Amino acid sequence: MVKISGTEYTKTELLKRVGDMSQLALVKAVEYGDGKEKGVRTLQFHTGSGLEFSVVVDRAMDIFDAKFCGTSLCWHSPTGVTAPAYYDAHDLGWLWSMPGGLLVTCGMQHAGPPEEDELEERGLHGRVSNIPASSVSYGADWEGEEYMLWASGQVREGKPFGPNLLLRRTVHALLGQSKIWIKDIVENQGFEPAPLMMLYHCNMGFPLVDQDSELIGVMNTVTPRDKAASKGLQQFDHFGEPVTPYAEQVFFIDHDADENGVVNVALVNRKFRDNQGLGIALAYPKHQMPEYTEWKMMGEGTYVVGMEPGNCRPEGQNLARKRNALVMLQPRETAVFQLEITILTDNNDIRLFESKLRGLDR
Repeated sequence: MVKISGTEYTKTELLKRVGDMSQLALVKAVEYGDGKEKGVRTLQFHTGSGLEFSVVVDRAMDIFDAKFCGTSLCWHSPTGVTAPAYYDAHDLGWLWSMPGGLLVTCGMQHAGPPEEDELEERGLHGRVSNIPASSVSYGADWEGEEYMLWASGQVREGKPFGPNLLLRRTVHALLGQSKIWIKDIVENQGFEPAPLMMLYHCNMGFPLVDQDSELIGVMNTVTPRDKAASKGLQQFDHFGEPVTPYAEQVFFIDHDADENGVVNVALVNRKFRDNQGLGIALAYPKHQMPEYTEWKMMGEGTYVVGMEPGNCRPEGQNLARKRNALVMLQPRETAVFQLEITILTDNNDIRLFESKLRGLDR
């Protein structure tokens, strides 16, 4: 059954009512045509529930635009969607082509600040988000009584005399549902162990992020990254108005998982639209991504909350090695990462989510 505008329909009942399913939901290929974004390929998803989002094929199949019933859910950087040709791999050059949006993938070999050692120079947050996908396919079709929208592609990060990692990414959604599923499979196709640092940089923005927003989850420990974060530790899960100057605050959070080993965490704004409420929830297996980072940036123009699960902290290879925390992927070994992004459409959804956190899933 598929729910459209509050009413449930079977596949047959829906097909009787439309000339083509694109009337209700679709995946559409679009290519940008101007400025630094010229030529960038995207896939626009419309789920029929009010959720719309774009998968940027030429940026590792990351997700840029994301809206629910016309309301933006995420923060956009001043750079906008920028073609990979403009990527600067040195030092902080990554920022000049970082578009923001719902998902920016950091990795695959490095996530964190710039660093250099006897092996190489590594720029901020690695290369992967500036690599175009290949072998791309997409579509929409029935699977039993569900209508699925999907896209898949491959992203390779490799070089001679160095690592050779292949990311196979699939993004899908369902007609009538306000949820995005992302599944990544990373394979080491080289013949030496390779560092694997995967961080899912989800950038929540106004009006979801506002002075009444809060982060909710089952949290065991919250560790500030530095002195700036230590000053804001008591308010790590609440957010204020944009100010200047503002020093970013970063917190490492250990979340408790549910009975299935899944972490559930949400950013919610209960006062959105005359107290109707709005939120975004992330769900992911903790054994795949044991680390969670909160990036709290309340600056004017850079007013964003990063929800960042990963198999690592954004600390770089060198510090991860010192902590004996750097994951190494063996030759021909694969690692799987799964992330669900769910829109909490109103305060009733938020209350149901909180009940789930308390183990009272009604």
